[in-house]
Amino acid sequence: TQKDIVRESYLPARTVRFAINRLRVMNLIVEQFYFRDARQSLYRLGGGEGGRQAP
Repeated sequence: TQKDIVRESYLPARTVRFAINRLRVMNLIVEQFYFRDARQSLYRLGGGEGGRQAP
C-alpha cells in the first residue's frame, strides 16, 4: 500500500503518490484492490516499457 511505501522509504506521501501515478501511466506497476481495507490499493510490478512481469 502507499502507507507501506511511505513508511519503508521515508519519502513524503505526496512524493509517493506522484511516483505511483507516473509508474502506473508507464505500465510499470499494476494497482490491485486491497480486501482488508477498501480505501487502499496494493501495487505490483507491471509488464510495460522495460518493466518485468511479476510472477
